[in-house]
Amino acid sequence: MVDQNLINKLKEMREKGASKPSDSLNMYEFVKQMAKESEDLKEELEDIDTMMVQLVITDANYKYWVKLGDGTVDYGEGDGEDPSVTMSATGATWSGLSSGEIDSTSAYMSGDLVIDGNLQDAIAYGEILSIAMEEGAKYFED
Repeated sequence: MVDQNLINKLKEMREKGASKPSDSLNMYEFVKQMAKESEDLKEELEDIDTMMVQLVITDANYKYWVKLGDGTVDYGEGDGEDPSVTMSATGATWSGLSSGEIDSTSAYMSGDLVIDGNLQDAIAYGEILSIAMEEGAKYFED
């Protein structure tokens, strides 16, 4: 079961926006917890090769990483070890992407989202987050 305090934090972030760059890590904790209870997400994570995704919030000079694969999700602040893909955007773009207000393809095509490295890993990363958000939507219904 996903921690209720985490859900409350994420709901507040949706309403008010993130107050600091590290707030984005709450979403990955949600995905990590969802991976333990969602069969679809678990299966997707078991079917992919392990990948390290580096994320950069350009206007806050903040970096974090997400490691996906072998049925697990892990994340942390700073530089990831040997990332296969690095994605960079402003805080506003990341916020819009995570809320669904901005489409990732449009952001990439317009240059608001810069992707360096393995584009297939970037797509797989997006698909996994999408599955987690779809599966976890029940927690955000009022």
